[in-house]
Parts: sequence; C-alpha cells; structure tokens
Amino acid sequence: MKKTMFERSAIISFFSVLLILFLFSNYASGQVLDSSDYIIGPKDLLEIKVFGQDELDTTVRVSEDGKITMSLLGEVDVQGLTKSGVERKLAQLFEEKYLHNPQVTIFIKEYQSNRVSVLGAVSNPGYYELLGRQTILQVISQAGGMTEDAGEEIIVIRQQGDGSNTALKISIEDLAVKGDVELNIFLEPGDIVNIPIDKTVHVYVFGQVRNPGALDVKRSKIPTLLQAIAQAGGFSERASKSGVVRKRKSDDDKETQIKVNVKSIIKGKKKDIQLLENDVVYVPESIF
Repeated sequence: MKKTMFERSAIISFFSVLLILFLFSNYASGQVLDSSDYIIGPKDLLEIKVFGQDELDTTVRVSEDGKITMSLLGEVDVQGLTKSGVERKLAQLFEEKYLHNPQVTIFIKEYQSNRVSVLGAVSNPGYYELLGRQTILQVISQAGGMTEDAGEEIIVIRQQGDGSNTALKISIEDLAVKGDVELNIFLEPGDIVNIPIDKTVHVYVFGQVRNPGALDVKRSKIPTLLQAIAQAGGFSERASKSGVVRKRKSDDDKETQIKVNVKSIIKGKKKDIQLLENDVVYVPESIF
C-alpha cells in the first residue's frame, strides 16, 4: 500500500522515538558504552600517563602496523587490544623491567581506527566511532537521527576480507515500525551506513478536479495518472474522464501529449500510466 507524506512523516517520528527508548533501555540495563571496550587500532591517538612518573607521560599515535613507541620500552604492539588491555600490558612491561606496581592510564584523544561513516538523510552526517559493540540504531542516533527526506531503506556497505564490498539493505518500516530486532545489526569498523535521500518532486493536475495544482510527492513514489487525480481530490462533476491529457517535457524542452481514456483504466481494460517528475495532467470539462 502506498503511503502518504503524512504517514511517512509519522514513521520517521516513530523511528526517532524508538531510538530514544532503545538507548534508554541500554542505559537502564547497565549496557552503557564505555571507551574501555574500544579496540585500539592504527591512527588512534593515545594520551598515556604513568602515575608518579611524569617523565614517562606521553601522547602517541598508533602506527599503521598497530604499534606505539614508549620511553624505556621501545615499540609495543597494541593492535587488537582494548584500552584497558593496553593499560595492563604497559603496566606489566614497566613492572618487569623498571617500576614497582606501576599505574598506567590511557585517554583516547582521537578515535580513528574503529570508525563508521554515516551518509545521506541524517541530521549530522560524518564519521562516528564504535565504542564497543554498537548497533545501527545507536549510530544513527549519534548522527542526530533521520531527517524527513529519508527514503525507505538503510544501506550498509561492508568491505569483505578479499577486498570486495557487500551491501545490506534494511527496510526502515520493518526495523522501526514492525520492530524486527534482527535488522538492528551490529556495525563493524569501516562500515558505511547510507540512508538515501528521497527527494520531494512535483507533478501537476489541472482542470476539472476538486483540488487542482501541484502535488508534492517523493521521487521513489511518483503516482500513476489515476492516483494523481485521486490525490487532487478526484474528478469534479463536470470532468471529461475520456479526454484526460498527460503532458510531458523532454530533456531538450520538447513537449509531448497523449490523450487518455480514464474510464478504460477504471474498468481495467487499460493499464494505468506511470507519471514522471514534472508531468502535467489536464482534465478537460465535459461538453455534455
């Protein structure tokens, strides 16, 4: 069933409410996102402090091969470790060689390795860090939620081990309205979350209809000729249903016209005509 703009707006609003409730439930159950769950990777910028040993305090960026360089310790491999894991490893290395019961703390100043990209119809598109395991709903919420010009799908593009990409399409209605939790997938570093913008375009219905004028429609849901007449309030009492004209301009600005007997479409004898952006439907007055 086709959805009106009001219904689609209601879905987007419901989606936003669902995000808030979902995130609240995570906090209520103690599943609060914590940077200690973040897995350190290349290009992350770490501020490292050793309690009582100011000369060892440093700020380092993780190399492409997952290593950092520390005073006294030299190169240390931190690839694949969480923040707390790196703290424990450095403390152990310092204790083995130089210090008694060292206390190491790390602050992640820049998250670079475990990022996802959020594009399209969200309030704040851009890169977002994955702190621990985060779902698609959580990341979209970080991006400010979806805007009213969102389409009907979320597309997640993910790179495979062989370098190829796969695209997963998720229905917004199934996820947000029907509540299919299996679609609320966990994201992986490098994922691209794209919510395509479904641009508002116009078709025009003039003549003997109850509400002539421009119709605001989504590009993915441009109506057929009969649907457009219905959205314009339907035929007036003086309308000629057998003499409807559809006008269309080509890219070179040439206009073409076809005459349509809508009675035949209503009776199922002919197929309804799909309109395109900026088409004009004219319903003449009956001479009888």
